[in-house]
Amino acid sequence: MSADSRIAAITARIVERSKPYREPYLDRVRSAAATGPHRSVLGCGNLAHGFAVCSPAEKVALAGDRVPNLGIITSYNDMLSAHQPFETYPALIREAAREAGGVAQVAGGVPAMCDGVTQGQPGMELSLFSRDLIAMAAGIGLSHNMFDAAVYLGVCDKIVPGLVIAALTFGHLPAVFVPAGPMTSGLPNDEKAKVRQLFAEGKVGRDELLEAESKSYHGPGTCTFYGTANSNQMLMEIMGFHLPGASFINPGTPLRDALTKEAAKRALAITAMGNEFTPAGEMIDERSIVNGVVGLHATGGSTNHTMHLVAMARAAGIVLTWQDISELSDIVPLLARVYPNGLADVNHFHAAGGMGFLIAQLLKTGLLHDDVRTVYGQGLEAYAIDVKLGEKGTVQREPAPEESADPKVLSTIDQPFQHTGGLKMLTGNIGKAVIKISAVKPDRHVIEAPAKIFNDQAELNAAFKAGTLEGDFIAVVRFQGPKANGMPELHKLTTILGILQDRGQKVALVTDGRMSGASGKVPAAIHVTPEAKDGGPIARIQEGDIIRIDAVKGTIEVKVDDIALKTRVPAHVDLSDNEFGMGRELFAPFRKIAGAADHGGSVLFN
Repeated sequence: MSADSRIAAITARIVERSKPYREPYLDRVRSAAATGPHRSVLGCGNLAHGFAVCSPAEKVALAGDRVPNLGIITSYNDMLSAHQPFETYPALIREAAREAGGVAQVAGGVPAMCDGVTQGQPGMELSLFSRDLIAMAAGIGLSHNMFDAAVYLGVCDKIVPGLVIAALTFGHLPAVFVPAGPMTSGLPNDEKAKVRQLFAEGKVGRDELLEAESKSYHGPGTCTFYGTANSNQMLMEIMGFHLPGASFINPGTPLRDALTKEAAKRALAITAMGNEFTPAGEMIDERSIVNGVVGLHATGGSTNHTMHLVAMARAAGIVLTWQDISELSDIVPLLARVYPNGLADVNHFHAAGGMGFLIAQLLKTGLLHDDVRTVYGQGLEAYAIDVKLGEKGTVQREPAPEESADPKVLSTIDQPFQHTGGLKMLTGNIGKAVIKISAVKPDRHVIEAPAKIFNDQAELNAAFKAGTLEGDFIAVVRFQGPKANGMPELHKLTTILGILQDRGQKVALVTDGRMSGASGKVPAAIHVTPEAKDGGPIARIQEGDIIRIDAVKGTIEVKVDDIALKTRVPAHVDLSDNEFGMGRELFAPFRKIAGAADHGGSVLFN
């Protein structure tokens, strides 16, 4: 069916706003598609370098442009549980390419850091910028102009957005994203969170905490809570970069391997050498981006994507705003309850019907654009499926079930968990911010309390340990924006503020930093822009000022006369400790030119 009129109106607005950028972008994509790659016109030395390690038959094929060549961009390392399975993927992809009459080469690798390892550590200050660096690194791999299509191996937080930016920058090439899947379920996420709180309160020791964490994060695959990594996988499927049903199949299974081989063959089938040429830059359009936002709201996805989706869209010449995201949240119901928005993990979500059921429900009432192109063909209806392993190791797809296998985890469009999505934009005299409300109880959607000021998360942690965080308050944690220190996630604050809330205090957070997709039950106005380092109003808030966060009306205010607020001298802090160590000095140029959070916090698109 056609898109809901409200969805269509927001999409039309994005199309109109994007014209000055989208039309020149498409001209570049079409020009690049028309002129290359043509390996036969490369210099002999160039070409010899490009296929030096190929077989004699492959050299002959590549020399004459007779077969398509598939470039593999991999983010493999064996420190990330989510990316360790990619170790064996190049061999599978090369085998599938040979079976399909093509060639595949690893074009390049990109860095992939684990936010779980770097939470609260200096390395986290490189995390956001790693997204843009990943895009650049992938661009270097593809710059050899040896390829007719690319497959992208990535899963986690900044990796997939960075790879999408690269895929759209090289938008004349077809692009298929290949996931690795979630690890099997371990210690339930809510039980892990309880142990974290007990440790923060000094009621259990490090040994008990490490045991709980190790039982939760226990093997290959994505962490099982619904954070940024799993939100990435949802986005790649609902935007059409994955093959249908690919997102949440566990690593090391025959179905996972079959999907990987199928992805490689499909990438070869949609090159300019065939009859289904699907360049990524033309495939992804404003409708695809809106579908991604709708999926984010329907599943209660990661707050990080209020920045990543903006940057990803800009790579395709599309101007997405926080206002668009917020208005879509008012339209799209919440259909999934996955931790931290519920007790289930992503394996339970998949078992309940997963992406196929979700897409089928959203298509029912026109909340998704069905008339989009995907790597699988035309129309999103093809993604409303259940995927299984068929005979002889092939992939088999059936229509998605009519009913959820677990209505407590995945509900219908007629009986949503709530009638609006999980993310809202806030505006007011503090600036713009984002809040995730899908896990916050309704009686906490409006918080008014005095400010307690902190200039980093360590100060708040010290105050908690000292027992000085008493009464109702709103913690203002500032100088955490892109220009200040690279905008690290402040995920460790979730535990502390959660403890205080459980004690009966009314607490909330206001910060120009980020919270991860695991932002939970505490109201958190995050990504505040302008940031404190730029002299934003958050730098003028003083201890004891009354702040009101209203997620119902979409406002964030400090109750100070606007003229008086503007005449205050902004706070300044010594940020020299953020400039060196763990590679932070290498990213000084990024901090200087980083864009604002509502523009994606990017050094590429300001």
